[in-house]
Amino acid sequence: MNLLFLYPEFPTTFWSFKHALKFERKRSAFPPLGLMTIAPLFPAGWNRRLVDLNVEPLRDRDLKWADVALISGMLVQQESMEEVARRCRRHGLPVVMGGPITSGVDFSHVADAVMQGEAEDLIGQLATDLEARSLKPVYGHPERPSLLRSPLPDLSLIRLQKYSAMALQYSRGCPFNCEFCDIIEIYGRKPRTKSPPQVVEELESLLRAGWRGSVFIVDDNFIGNKPNVKQLLPVLADWTERNHHPFYFLTEASLNLAEDEELLGQMRRANFVKVFLGIETPVEASLIETQKYQNTRKDLLESVRLIQSYGLEVMGGFIVGFDNDPPNIFEEQLRFIRESAIPVAMVALLTALPNTQLYRRLQREGRLLIQSSGNNVATDFALNFVPRMNPETLVEGYKNLLKVIYNPEEYYRRALRFLEYSGPSTAQTVRKLSDYLAFGTSLLRQGVLGSSRMAYWRFLIQAARHHRHEFGTAVGLAIRGYHLHRITKTYCGNTP
Repeated sequence: MNLLFLYPEFPTTFWSFKHALKFERKRSAFPPLGLMTIAPLFPAGWNRRLVDLNVEPLRDRDLKWADVALISGMLVQQESMEEVARRCRRHGLPVVMGGPITSGVDFSHVADAVMQGEAEDLIGQLATDLEARSLKPVYGHPERPSLLRSPLPDLSLIRLQKYSAMALQYSRGCPFNCEFCDIIEIYGRKPRTKSPPQVVEELESLLRAGWRGSVFIVDDNFIGNKPNVKQLLPVLADWTERNHHPFYFLTEASLNLAEDEELLGQMRRANFVKVFLGIETPVEASLIETQKYQNTRKDLLESVRLIQSYGLEVMGGFIVGFDNDPPNIFEEQLRFIRESAIPVAMVALLTALPNTQLYRRLQREGRLLIQSSGNNVATDFALNFVPRMNPETLVEGYKNLLKVIYNPEEYYRRALRFLEYSGPSTAQTVRKLSDYLAFGTSLLRQGVLGSSRMAYWRFLIQAARHHRHEFGTAVGLAIRGYHLHRITKTYCGNTP
């Protein structure tokens, strides 16, 4: 049996970092970890091939080789998923759809089978039915599997050099109950984790494959299971030190990270350099509305500053469009983003994702309009529900906020403040050829050809003068800022 795993294209958004990736000569930020993980669950004698449409085209010869196409993706990839599925069917291939998207989108019109749920308990039956050529329309399992049974991702399916970072999943699920979140609906509120030996085995696999540099721990909440993560981090730190710091880590976590300095210290020792936090809004009434109570227990600004003091760059997620947002919400968000010195501040319009508490509430209230595209950051301004605020006011206020925060002068000021607030980082990084290529490209595109070259040079000179040991971080911030400015200019107009 020839298995063709397909990963659809992502649209160009803030999250794609498409313009920044060009500096490194990379094609995509991260590999398709889900497909790499499920591949080993199929019978050993079957052949496997993976095509990530974000780094290479799908060729007719791939389709001719295959006996079945297995397509996985997220909501934002829906358009590409459907297009790829139709192409596969035109070639006579049976199509199996999976991934987080299938929990809320009906693919029966383009798929022969749909997998709903996590793969560990589904692949066995799917493989049996593939061999018998008798696919069922839907495969599902009521129980969520233990991650102790999750196999080692198959790195042989990808070309590592095409990606900016590798990905590792440690846990699934989150203990909190945010109204707009679909993670708790898909993966549950009891976080399940891999064991420390499993994580070490994955890191050893990356090391043997020749990878060095960034590893994204892709958990939606890395600290969701604090007792387990506190067992992992010393093991991770010891392994990192024994192997001369081949990787540095970034992840996503909840803001209650700031309530545990022991945990912050362990993350610093283990070589964590960035953490994405769902801050959402400085308006407490809106946090309470969306049931994000964990963000109300401690001053938000103090929490961010504390995390930064451990040498971690905070990337922040923000949302406008809550029912309790005041008329001056855009000014409040701007004030907080400035004061917290968060350079990469991902501001989104609130969207009601399928099968979330928010979706169900708005449905009851008769306020739903269209299905969300999953792209709630900048490039899709179509509200999928009726907000309390005037819709035109909300969208225009949102666009103007983006134009301000990603104006190069404004962005570089925040980046410098972050370098000032950031505590001494013990993180060590292995410099690769792509890092030097990125710096050289940055000097040319931003320092020579860029329209904001004066602001760029002022930023780099001040970073070199006052933050010499963090100069690599400064260059990385400048490159990401280039992407964020380009996306804002494309979809929102010129920044002020």
